[in-house]
Amino acid sequence: MCEMLGISAKRRRKANATLREFFSHAERHPHGWGLARFGDDGALVAPGVEKEPRKATTSECLRNLLDSRIDERTIIAHIRFATVGTMEYENCHPFTATDNSGRVWTLAHNGTVFDGAVLNDYIGVQYGETDSERLLLYLVDLVNRAEIRLGRPLSEEERFDTLSSVVAALAKGNKLNLLVFDGETLYAHTNFRGALHYRKDDDSVTLSTNPLSQGDWKPLPFTRLVAIKDGEFVREGPSHGHEYIYNPDDYRFVYMNFARL
Repeated sequence: MCEMLGISAKRRRKANATLREFFSHAERHPHGWGLARFGDDGALVAPGVEKEPRKATTSECLRNLLDSRIDERTIIAHIRFATVGTMEYENCHPFTATDNSGRVWTLAHNGTVFDGAVLNDYIGVQYGETDSERLLLYLVDLVNRAEIRLGRPLSEEERFDTLSSVVAALAKGNKLNLLVFDGETLYAHTNFRGALHYRKDDDSVTLSTNPLSQGDWKPLPFTRLVAIKDGEFVREGPSHGHEYIYNPDDYRFVYMNFARL
């Protein structure tokens, strides 16, 4: 499976050492890497999401990035082990999409949507081939529908409720380990045990699929959406109760897809 890293902090913090350790795991996740950095205003740092369909430990682009100071309040990083979608730039995480109010949503996913017919409508409009990108497009579509119905942009609470309802509806039978950033709040969700951990420091929260070397790491609250803002946990949704338990039969189609890489 893939690995994800998320950072939310009250003030800018140097993240080079954390990112180097995280990307060193790419020997087990060789099919691509991605890094999204966000400025103090929540906007993506130019030139935007940087990613490549190659192993992070062999990337000259990533090496040059990590040799310069990376000093941001919010970061999402991903290393890919492909299950759905070929080894192409368009299939590397994180993904971004803009809602009708101009808000940019960024998503990284570690998992697979085995049963998600509701996402099929986005196959013809997505840039790549992944279920993860379709999940983001579905989320943004629901946000747009809600904003049309209300006649205004969603509030912070309404954005949380919308995303919480999405993960609750899709979690049954699917492996949904997610990091999502809406320009203000970093959301996290896991329904596969041991797949997402967090470390809380004085003014920051770091999330990682696997605990990194420094700090006291704990499992993220399970089968519920969690919201983090400015380095603090600000909201936790109710448990939807849909734990994903590994089933090799679920992956039969995945192995066929993987043979195309």
